[in-house]
Amino acid sequence: MKTVIEAKSLTKAYGDFTAVDQLSFSLEEGKIYGLLGRNGAGKTTLMHMITAQQFQSSGELLVFGERPYENNAVLSNICFIKESQKYPDNFTVKDVLQLAPHWFKNWDAEYAAQLVEKFRLPIKRRVKKLSRGLLSSVGIVVGLASRAPLTIFDEPYLGLDATARAYFYDELMEDYVANPRTVILSTHLIDEVSKLLEHILLLHDGKILVNEPAESLRGGIFTVNGPKQQVEDFTRSMNVIDRQLLGSFARSTVHHSLSEQESLHAKQTGLEIESVSLQQLIVHLTSKPSNGSGEVSLV
Repeated sequence: MKTVIEAKSLTKAYGDFTAVDQLSFSLEEGKIYGLLGRNGAGKTTLMHMITAQQFQSSGELLVFGERPYENNAVLSNICFIKESQKYPDNFTVKDVLQLAPHWFKNWDAEYAAQLVEKFRLPIKRRVKKLSRGLLSSVGIVVGLASRAPLTIFDEPYLGLDATARAYFYDELMEDYVANPRTVILSTHLIDEVSKLLEHILLLHDGKILVNEPAESLRGGIFTVNGPKQQVEDFTRSMNVIDRQLLGSFARSTVHHSLSEQESLHAKQTGLEIESVSLQQLIVHLTSKPSNGSGEVSLV
Protein backbone atom coordinates (compact mmCIF):
# COMPACT_ATOMS: atom_id res chain seq x y z
CA MET A 1 0.00 0.00 0.00
CA LYS A 2 1.36 3.42 -1.00
CA THR A 3 2.32 6.06 1.53
CA VAL A 4 0.41 9.32 1.06
CA ILE A 5 1.96 11.35 3.89
CA GLU A 6 5.30 10.78 5.57
CA ALA A 7 6.65 12.95 8.38
CA LYS A 8 10.04 12.65 10.02
CA SER A 9 10.83 14.75 13.09
CA LEU A 10 8.33 17.33 11.81
CA THR A 11 8.40 20.47 13.95
CA LYS A 12 6.70 23.86 13.82
CA ALA A 13 7.66 26.56 16.31
CA TYR A 14 6.40 30.10 16.78
CA GLY A 15 9.14 31.82 18.74
CA ASP A 16 9.40 30.03 22.06
CA PHE A 17 6.19 28.05 21.49
CA THR A 18 6.39 24.69 19.74
CA ALA A 19 3.02 23.82 18.20
CA VAL A 20 4.16 20.58 16.56
CA ASP A 21 7.06 18.78 18.17
CA GLN A 22 9.16 16.12 16.40
CA LEU A 23 6.29 14.23 14.76
CA SER A 24 7.20 11.08 12.87
CA PHE A 25 4.41 9.07 11.21
CA SER A 26 3.10 7.86 7.87
CA LEU A 27 -0.43 7.69 6.42
CA GLU A 28 -1.34 5.17 3.74
CA GLU A 29 -3.65 5.49 0.78
CA GLY A 30 -7.22 4.27 0.99
CA LYS A 31 -7.86 4.73 4.71
CA ILE A 32 -9.98 7.03 6.87
CA TYR A 33 -7.83 8.58 9.58
CA GLY A 34 -9.05 10.29 12.71
CA LEU A 35 -6.83 13.23 13.63
CA LEU A 36 -7.82 13.76 17.25
CA GLY A 37 -6.77 15.85 20.22
CA ARG A 38 -7.83 18.72 22.41
CA ASN A 39 -7.84 22.34 21.26
CA GLY A 40 -4.25 23.50 20.93
CA ALA A 41 -2.88 19.98 20.46
CA GLY A 42 -1.32 20.88 17.10
CA LYS A 43 -3.92 19.41 14.73
CA THR A 44 -4.60 22.58 12.72
CA THR A 45 -0.91 23.39 12.44
CA LEU A 46 -0.24 19.90 11.12
CA MET A 47 -3.05 20.14 8.56
CA HIS A 48 -1.76 23.53 7.43
CA MET A 49 1.71 22.09 6.86
CA ILE A 50 0.33 19.11 4.92
CA THR A 51 -1.59 21.51 2.66
CA ALA A 52 1.40 23.89 2.31
CA GLN A 53 -0.29 26.78 4.11
CA GLN A 54 2.54 26.80 6.62
CA PHE A 55 6.15 25.73 6.33
CA GLN A 56 7.77 23.53 8.94
CA SER A 57 10.52 24.87 11.19
CA SER A 58 12.47 21.62 10.90
CA GLY A 59 12.08 18.00 9.93
CA GLU A 60 10.77 16.50 6.72
CA LEU A 61 7.26 16.27 5.28
CA LEU A 62 6.41 14.44 2.06
CA VAL A 63 2.94 14.27 0.50
CA PHE A 64 2.56 11.83 -2.37
CA GLY A 65 6.33 11.43 -2.15
CA GLU A 66 7.12 15.12 -2.68
CA ARG A 67 7.45 18.29 -0.64
CA PRO A 68 4.05 20.04 -0.80
CA TYR A 69 5.18 23.66 -0.56
CA GLU A 70 4.66 25.46 -3.90
CA ASN A 71 4.10 22.09 -5.58
CA ASN A 72 0.99 22.14 -7.77
CA ALA A 73 1.35 18.45 -8.64
CA VAL A 74 0.81 17.66 -4.96
CA LEU A 75 -1.70 20.36 -4.07
CA SER A 76 -3.97 19.55 -7.01
CA ASN A 77 -4.59 16.16 -5.38
CA ILE A 78 -5.64 17.63 -2.03
CA CYS A 79 -8.99 18.99 -0.88
CA PHE A 80 -8.83 20.72 2.50
CA ILE A 81 -12.17 21.74 4.01
CA LYS A 82 -11.38 24.07 6.88
CA GLU A 83 -13.47 24.84 9.92
CA SER A 84 -13.52 28.52 8.88
CA GLN A 85 -13.70 28.13 5.10
CA LYS A 86 -13.63 31.51 3.32
CA TYR A 87 -14.92 32.54 -0.09
CA PRO A 88 -15.07 35.93 -1.84
CA ASP A 89 -17.89 38.11 -0.49
CA ASN A 90 -19.83 38.09 -3.76
CA PHE A 91 -19.70 34.30 -4.25
CA THR A 92 -22.95 32.37 -4.27
CA VAL A 93 -23.17 28.66 -3.62
CA LYS A 94 -23.57 28.21 -7.38
CA ASP A 95 -20.31 30.11 -7.99
CA VAL A 96 -18.45 27.76 -5.65
CA LEU A 97 -19.81 24.69 -7.42
CA GLN A 98 -19.10 26.08 -10.90
CA LEU A 99 -15.48 26.86 -10.03
CA ALA A 100 -14.86 23.57 -8.24
CA PRO A 101 -13.90 21.67 -11.44
CA HIS A 102 -11.00 24.12 -11.88
CA TRP A 103 -9.76 23.31 -8.38
CA PHE A 104 -10.33 19.54 -8.35
CA LYS A 105 -9.57 17.40 -11.40
CA ASN A 106 -11.78 14.54 -10.19
CA TRP A 107 -14.81 16.75 -9.52
CA ASP A 108 -18.15 14.95 -9.90
CA ALA A 109 -20.77 17.58 -10.79
CA GLU A 110 -23.64 15.09 -10.82
CA TYR A 111 -22.80 13.87 -7.33
CA ALA A 112 -22.44 17.47 -6.14
CA ALA A 113 -25.96 18.25 -7.42
CA GLN A 114 -27.34 15.27 -5.50
CA LEU A 115 -25.64 16.46 -2.32
CA VAL A 116 -26.92 20.02 -2.79
CA GLU A 117 -30.46 18.65 -2.85
CA LYS A 118 -29.86 16.35 0.11
CA PHE A 119 -28.43 19.14 2.28
CA ARG A 120 -31.03 21.65 1.00
CA LEU A 121 -28.50 24.22 -0.09
CA PRO A 122 -29.85 27.48 -1.59
CA ILE A 123 -27.53 27.70 -4.60
CA LYS A 124 -28.41 31.33 -5.45
CA ARG A 125 -27.66 32.67 -1.97
CA ARG A 126 -24.34 34.35 -1.21
CA VAL A 127 -22.05 32.17 0.85
CA LYS A 128 -21.42 35.02 3.33
CA LYS A 129 -25.17 35.09 4.07
CA LEU A 130 -25.40 31.40 4.91
CA SER A 131 -25.97 30.10 8.41
CA ARG A 132 -23.15 28.24 10.13
CA GLY A 133 -24.81 24.92 9.33
CA LEU A 134 -25.35 25.69 5.64
CA LEU A 135 -21.76 26.92 5.33
CA SER A 136 -20.63 23.58 6.74
CA SER A 137 -22.86 21.85 4.20
CA VAL A 138 -21.13 23.71 1.36
CA GLY A 139 -17.79 22.41 2.64
CA ILE A 140 -19.12 18.87 2.89
CA VAL A 141 -20.46 18.99 -0.69
CA VAL A 142 -17.12 20.28 -2.01
CA GLY A 143 -15.10 17.81 0.03
CA LEU A 144 -17.11 14.76 -1.02
CA ALA A 145 -17.64 15.70 -4.66
CA SER A 146 -13.99 16.71 -5.10
CA ARG A 147 -13.00 13.03 -5.05
CA ALA A 148 -9.51 14.29 -4.20
CA PRO A 149 -7.00 11.49 -3.47
CA LEU A 150 -6.31 13.23 -0.15
CA THR A 151 -9.40 14.80 1.41
CA ILE A 152 -9.13 16.58 4.75
CA PHE A 153 -12.13 17.66 6.81
CA ASP A 154 -11.48 19.95 9.79
CA GLU A 155 -14.54 19.96 12.09
CA PRO A 156 -16.89 19.69 9.07
CA TYR A 157 -20.13 19.48 11.04
CA LEU A 158 -20.26 22.86 12.85
CA GLY A 159 -23.83 24.12 13.00
CA LEU A 160 -25.30 20.94 11.55
CA ASP A 161 -28.17 19.24 13.33
CA ALA A 162 -28.05 15.53 14.14
CA THR A 163 -29.88 14.57 10.94
CA ALA A 164 -27.50 16.50 8.70
CA ARG A 165 -24.47 15.07 10.51
CA ALA A 166 -25.86 11.57 9.97
CA TYR A 167 -26.28 12.37 6.26
CA PHE A 168 -22.62 13.42 6.13
CA TYR A 169 -21.32 10.28 7.85
CA ASP A 170 -23.44 8.03 5.62
CA GLU A 171 -22.37 9.82 2.44
CA LEU A 172 -18.73 9.83 3.45
CA MET A 173 -18.70 6.07 4.02
CA GLU A 174 -20.72 5.22 0.91
CA ASP A 175 -18.60 7.39 -1.37
CA TYR A 176 -15.37 6.22 0.25
CA VAL A 177 -16.30 2.60 -0.48
CA ALA A 178 -17.25 3.43 -4.07
CA ASN A 179 -14.32 5.81 -4.65
CA PRO A 180 -11.44 4.92 -2.30
CA ARG A 181 -9.17 7.74 -1.20
CA THR A 182 -7.29 8.87 1.87
CA VAL A 183 -9.48 10.85 4.25
CA ILE A 184 -8.33 12.76 7.32
CA LEU A 185 -11.18 13.67 9.66
CA SER A 186 -10.38 16.08 12.48
CA THR A 187 -13.24 16.15 14.94
CA HIS A 188 -14.28 16.45 18.58
CA LEU A 189 -17.44 14.36 18.09
CA ILE A 190 -15.39 11.19 18.41
CA ASP A 191 -18.11 8.73 19.33
CA GLU A 192 -20.26 9.87 16.38
CA VAL A 193 -17.52 9.09 13.86
CA SER A 194 -15.72 6.26 15.64
CA LYS A 195 -17.22 3.57 13.40
CA LEU A 196 -15.88 5.39 10.31
CA LEU A 197 -12.31 5.65 11.50
CA GLU A 198 -9.74 3.03 10.52
CA HIS A 199 -6.72 4.57 12.18
CA ILE A 200 -6.25 7.04 15.02
CA LEU A 201 -3.58 9.72 15.22
CA LEU A 202 -3.95 11.42 18.60
CA LEU A 203 -1.97 14.60 19.28
CA HIS A 204 -1.36 16.06 22.72
CA ASP A 205 0.76 19.14 23.42
CA GLY A 206 2.22 18.95 19.92
CA LYS A 207 3.32 15.32 20.21
CA ILE A 208 1.88 12.02 19.02
CA LEU A 209 0.20 10.28 21.93
CA VAL A 210 -1.42 7.43 19.99
CA ASN A 211 -0.81 6.16 16.46
CA GLU A 212 -2.80 2.93 16.13
CA PRO A 213 -5.52 1.15 14.14
CA ALA A 214 -8.93 2.12 15.51
CA GLU A 215 -9.95 -1.51 15.84
CA SER A 216 -7.21 -2.21 18.37
CA LEU A 217 -8.49 0.68 20.48
CA ARG A 218 -12.16 -0.22 20.17
CA GLY A 219 -11.62 -3.90 20.79
CA GLY A 220 -9.93 -4.00 24.15
CA ILE A 221 -10.57 -0.99 26.38
CA PHE A 222 -12.58 -1.45 29.55
CA THR A 223 -12.77 -0.37 33.18
CA VAL A 224 -12.62 -2.61 36.23
CA ASN A 225 -14.44 -1.47 39.37
CA GLY A 226 -14.30 -3.03 42.82
CA PRO A 227 -12.29 -3.42 46.02
CA LYS A 228 -8.80 -1.98 45.58
CA GLN A 229 -6.81 -5.15 46.23
CA GLN A 230 -9.01 -7.28 43.99
CA VAL A 231 -8.79 -4.75 41.16
CA GLU A 232 -5.01 -4.61 41.51
CA ASP A 233 -4.72 -8.41 41.54
CA PHE A 234 -7.00 -8.75 38.50
CA THR A 235 -5.18 -6.12 36.41
CA ARG A 236 -1.63 -6.92 37.54
CA SER A 237 -0.52 -8.36 34.18
CA MET A 238 -2.63 -5.95 32.09
CA ASN A 239 -1.83 -2.60 30.52
CA VAL A 240 -3.45 -0.14 32.96
CA ILE A 241 -3.74 3.30 31.37
CA ASP A 242 -5.64 5.04 34.17
CA ARG A 243 -6.25 4.28 37.85
CA GLN A 244 -8.53 6.06 40.33
CA LEU A 245 -8.74 5.28 44.05
CA LEU A 246 -11.96 5.91 45.98
CA GLY A 247 -11.21 4.95 49.57
CA SER A 248 -11.01 1.16 49.67
CA PHE A 249 -12.32 0.90 46.11
CA ALA A 250 -10.49 1.32 42.81
CA ARG A 251 -11.40 1.97 39.19
CA SER A 252 -8.83 1.03 36.57
CA THR A 253 -9.03 1.62 32.83
CA VAL A 254 -7.28 -1.17 30.99
CA HIS A 255 -6.22 -1.92 27.43
CA HIS A 256 -6.45 -5.70 27.20
CA SER A 257 -8.34 -8.33 25.21
CA LEU A 258 -10.53 -9.86 27.89
CA SER A 259 -10.92 -13.64 27.62
CA GLU A 260 -14.08 -15.49 28.62
CA GLN A 261 -12.19 -17.03 31.53
CA GLU A 262 -11.06 -13.60 32.77
CA SER A 263 -14.56 -12.23 32.40
CA LEU A 264 -15.99 -15.12 34.42
CA HIS A 265 -13.30 -14.69 37.08
CA ALA A 266 -14.12 -10.97 37.40
CA LYS A 267 -17.80 -11.76 37.86
CA GLN A 268 -17.09 -14.45 40.45
CA THR A 269 -14.91 -12.09 42.49
CA GLY A 270 -17.46 -9.29 42.45
CA LEU A 271 -15.63 -7.02 40.02
CA GLU A 272 -17.63 -4.90 37.61
CA ILE A 273 -16.46 -4.65 33.99
CA GLU A 274 -17.58 -1.70 31.84
CA SER A 275 -16.78 -0.98 28.21
CA VAL A 276 -15.05 2.29 27.36
CA SER A 277 -15.90 4.30 24.25
CA LEU A 278 -13.22 5.76 22.03
CA GLN A 279 -14.14 9.24 23.20
CA GLN A 280 -13.81 8.22 26.85
CA LEU A 281 -10.41 6.74 26.09
CA ILE A 282 -9.24 9.97 24.46
CA VAL A 283 -10.43 11.92 27.50
CA HIS A 284 -8.46 9.55 29.77
CA LEU A 285 -5.29 9.93 27.74
CA THR A 286 -5.41 13.71 27.29
CA SER A 287 -6.70 14.80 30.70
CA LYS A 288 -3.24 14.68 32.26
CA PRO A 289 -0.38 17.11 31.60
CA SER A 290 2.12 15.85 29.07
CA ASN A 291 5.28 14.45 30.62
CA GLY A 292 7.17 14.84 27.38
CA SER A 293 7.62 11.10 26.97
CA GLY A 294 5.85 11.08 23.61
CA GLU A 295 3.84 8.26 22.13
CA VAL A 296 1.81 5.98 24.37
CA SER A 297 1.78 2.26 23.57
CA LEU A 298 -1.62 0.67 24.10
CA VAL A 299 -0.59 -2.71 22.76
